[in-house]
Amino acid sequence: MTVVGPFGLSVRDQALEADVQTGLAAVEAGLLDATKSDVPFITEAAQHLVLAGGKRFRPLLVMLAAQFGDPYAPGVVPSAVVVELTHLATLYHDDVMDEADVRRGVDSANTRWGNSIAVLTGDFLFARASHTLADLGPEAVRIQSEAFERLVTGQILETAGPTDGRDPVDHYLDVLGGKTGSLVAVSCRFGAMMAGADESVVDILTQYGERLGVAFQLADDVLDIASDSHESGKTPGIDLREGIPTLPVLRLRAAAAAHGRPEDVELVALVDGDLTDDDRHAEVLRRLRVHPALEQARRDTVRYAEEARAMLAPLPDGYAKAALQEMCDAVVHRAG
Repeated sequence: MTVVGPFGLSVRDQALEADVQTGLAAVEAGLLDATKSDVPFITEAAQHLVLAGGKRFRPLLVMLAAQFGDPYAPGVVPSAVVVELTHLATLYHDDVMDEADVRRGVDSANTRWGNSIAVLTGDFLFARASHTLADLGPEAVRIQSEAFERLVTGQILETAGPTDGRDPVDHYLDVLGGKTGSLVAVSCRFGAMMAGADESVVDILTQYGERLGVAFQLADDVLDIASDSHESGKTPGIDLREGIPTLPVLRLRAAAAAHGRPEDVELVALVDGDLTDDDRHAEVLRRLRVHPALEQARRDTVRYAEEARAMLAPLPDGYAKAALQEMCDAVVHRAG
């Protein structure tokens, strides 16, 4: 049993391990090649987050999905490069919108070079993703454009907030389906499609990816509250401090609105207060960690992961299917 990819995912077959590791190495080379420019400064900015590392969650899913067809088909690695470039581009833009100082343990691009360079670098990465995508055919272009539309729509809906009368939790889960689920779904779809898998298999893996993507983001929400910085490598409560909506806080607000318990109302007031104060921030984290809202968010995360696992049932048993099933557990229980 060998650990590959993010979250300590175990691959139980040497041949599968070799395919995945070889594929991910090729993706890494492809990312570096795609982010080169004739202008050295653009190369530096475009490779900033590539060189900072990352989980390569989406390329890993491409490689595993490709196992249901020909994993050596020529479109598999380029499609993984496309989804990872797209993901990286959104990080540059997200950090500007969120005024984030750090990304992947290094200064964010906006901190290092300012908002304009960060936005334009994200645009450059989108352009390079499109260039690679064009070689994969019109169907791939259509699929990616639809996913990108969903991603941007999710971001807009998150920024705008729920409409009057809309349940904030339902709104948020829809946002995550667009912002995160769409590109994870495309990762699985591209892997299977480029490998020539049957259309029914492509559809199954696409639906699996959609649900897994939401579970992945919900796990991030839980980690923001519950993580230990020594174990996860992340500073807990970053989203909380910056006022970014996460599921535990939305569950807390729903409980306070539904039942009006004084301790819940008080905690909501603390959440809405000035969390730049370290003592106040620590107090909110302490109380959220023992609040039922956090456990409810964990259950929501598990539910989406289990829905993803259930989608795999019709697929033939094998090491690739087992790895995708284990991914459901790994996403839920990851430390960082």
